[in-house]
Amino acid sequence: MGQVVPAQAHGGSSYRWELTPTGTTAQFRGLAAVSKDVAWVGGTGGTVLRTVDGGKHWENVSPAGAEALQFRDVEAFDARRAVALTIGNGEDSRVYRTADGGKTWSETFRNTDANAFYDCMAFNDDKHGLALSDPVDGKFRIAATSDGGKSWNVQPTDGMPAALAGEFAFAASGTCLVAGHGRTAWFASGGGDRPRVFRTVDGGRRWTVSDSPMASGEAAGIFSLAFRNTLFGVAVGGDFLKPTEAVNAASVTYDGGRTWKLVPADRAPKGYRSGSHFVPWSPTTVVAVGPSGSDVSFDGGRSWKQFYDGSFDSVECAGHGIQAGCWASGAKGAVGRLVH
Repeated sequence: MGQVVPAQAHGGSSYRWELTPTGTTAQFRGLAAVSKDVAWVGGTGGTVLRTVDGGKHWENVSPAGAEALQFRDVEAFDARRAVALTIGNGEDSRVYRTADGGKTWSETFRNTDANAFYDCMAFNDDKHGLALSDPVDGKFRIAATSDGGKSWNVQPTDGMPAALAGEFAFAASGTCLVAGHGRTAWFASGGGDRPRVFRTVDGGRRWTVSDSPMASGEAAGIFSLAFRNTLFGVAVGGDFLKPTEAVNAASVTYDGGRTWKLVPADRAPKGYRSGSHFVPWSPTTVVAVGPSGSDVSFDGGRSWKQFYDGSFDSVECAGHGIQAGCWASGAKGAVGRLVH
């Protein structure tokens, strides 16, 4: 596994990952943090695991019959209720829901359009959520739920701006789509001649779009968004075929994603980053992860310092006070809990 390179915060604390053995070699790009003790991960081979004791033990709660599918996003409301997304063309894109800690699952959505490919999900609260598909007939597609994932409705696309040639979203960490207060949500893209950030304030019916100064390409763009509130956000990415390179791979916004300011190369993460999240215990601290390392920013994404050189794909934080915690997940069954 990777080496710890402590990053010192202003208060003197250091950041490091405490690895928690999962007993599996699945790659976990799906991750849901509930607290410092409770987390869910989803990955290859139809695998879903859950811990309720801070990672000391992981329980295999994989849905029956999903062995041929890849879970790429998990959204959990507590230790019992979770929604998990599988990705792929056509019917490989599905949503499963559990209300009993993974003992039983129900399939609540199956994509029937051969041209759709769902990448990620996000929930504003325990009722309202969105799932994002790559463009179909020239526009990104949204499925919405208002009952906690029990049912989903594909939304009309008349309020969605047209996609660029080659534009798509990255199913890399479950954070290509993120939700904010009320009915606000954002999603990010790559693949086209420039990456873009889309924003809704009405639960996914109408979207506005802004260009980003970050790099784009066939395997490049914005892979992850993180927002502290409706105005203050961070975007990270790069090129997943060049994991140790980071050219125009991070940016920040102070106006809700309408405009983005590029982070200079000497202050940006040193490699491609696929996941990011603000920590609960500091208003300006955000963590980013990727296959070549993990970074922390103590100034809201304006400058970054690497504190781990191992591989993770996803990071998520949740909880309040002494229950607050951050988790990361990735290849070969790797899951870590952040120590600070």
